Amino acid sequence: MNDGKKTKTIKVDYLARVEGEGSIYLKIHDGTLADVELKIFEPPRFFEGFLRGRKFSEAPDITARICGICPVAYQMSAVHAMENAFNVTVDGPLRELRRLLYCGEWISSHALHIYMLHAPDFLGYESAVHMAKDFPDIIEHGLQLKKMGGTIMSLLGGREVHPINIRVGGFYKVPTKAELQKIVPQLERARDIARKTVRWTAIFDFPAFEQNYTFVSLSHPDEYPMNEGRIRSNKGLDIAANEHADHFEEIHVRHTNALHCVMKNDNTAYHVGPMARYALNFDRLPDTIQAEAKLAGLDKICLNPFKSIIVRSIEVLYACEEALRIIRSYDVPDKPFVEIKPRAAIGYAATEAPRGILYHRYEVDNKEDILDCDIIPPTSQNQKMIEDDLRKFVPLYLDQPDEKLQWHAEQAIRNYDPCISCATHFLKLEVDRS
Repeated sequence: MNDGKKTKTIKVDYLARVEGEGSIYLKIHDGTLADVELKIFEPPRFFEGFLRGRKFSEAPDITARICGICPVAYQMSAVHAMENAFNVTVDGPLRELRRLLYCGEWISSHALHIYMLHAPDFLGYESAVHMAKDFPDIIEHGLQLKKMGGTIMSLLGGREVHPINIRVGGFYKVPTKAELQKIVPQLERARDIARKTVRWTAIFDFPAFEQNYTFVSLSHPDEYPMNEGRIRSNKGLDIAANEHADHFEEIHVRHTNALHCVMKNDNTAYHVGPMARYALNFDRLPDTIQAEAKLAGLDKICLNPFKSIIVRSIEVLYACEEALRIIRSYDVPDKPFVEIKPRAAIGYAATEAPRGILYHRYEVDNKEDILDCDIIPPTSQNQKMIEDDLRKFVPLYLDQPDEKLQWHAEQAIRNYDPCISCATHFLKLEVDRS
């Protein structure tokens, strides 16, 4: 009992359809949402500690192990940061191959989220397995897209999970034109499925919920950002990766093991990921894909986080188109990598993982050893933003039963496709009504 009112607590030990573990605590007092806490309780994973004392060349392989879903993002941020430290530029076909590799990861990761993790929310199914009974063709589309992404990652990376062909300066081995041309028919079919995916997700029933987000993503003058660009926001921020620490900081929060990353000047949340990339780089999308976005009901900026499933679908379509462009114009480089001359230096980089900006900083000594490093994954950057969404969204459903309230809260979290194991780890729900 509390103030003469009955207190009800609901505990859900595991949230389905997110990657990782954790919990949410909702305190509802006298019909009003009094508190929200997103709790990440997995112990630290110590990857930054593992990297200290290792050779700079080991960073891509070690960081790949941080995540089995987005290993390419960790490898790309690591190699770009090392090349920044050593003042090395990778361009031409090698740069294009890196972009192609990233296309593979975007296709694979986004397809997994759209079809297997997020779509069941909109269609009222407990899981993709339950959904498959009524929509087998839809689930097959998702599997085909995921397979396509995995094919690209395997061809360029040596294997799909924790690729082994990536090195500072390029690759250990590059594909032939024939090897890339061989996957074109499969990729063209994937592009057609991706276009259908955009139109399919556009017909979902979306809650009427918007926020005035601070979007943060890379921005590049000539292309939709993946590997390179400046860090920009829709509120005027425009910085290079080496200025990141001047504008963002990780802070300890009492209720979670994971750090929250916030804007340094005012300690506020910000939003990274597909919606941020789309908002800041819409004009970098090809005209045909811009037209698909408008046909799907999107404006140049999307402020409804539930419509992120459409934006992810747009990025899958873009990644398929971009992969085809790269393959059709590909010329085998003279060497699979650029020569590196290590030196004592500090290197910085940010690339666009499927879930948003992934920042890396490394300090290397004159013996080629890593002295220090800093890795900030997308999900740790979005954690505070997720809590802010819940504070504004959950009150719309406080009059509903706890089971229904839980469904809505979980859906709001899945909008971000949280990869909690990258940050540390989701989800147990506790509702305290008094």
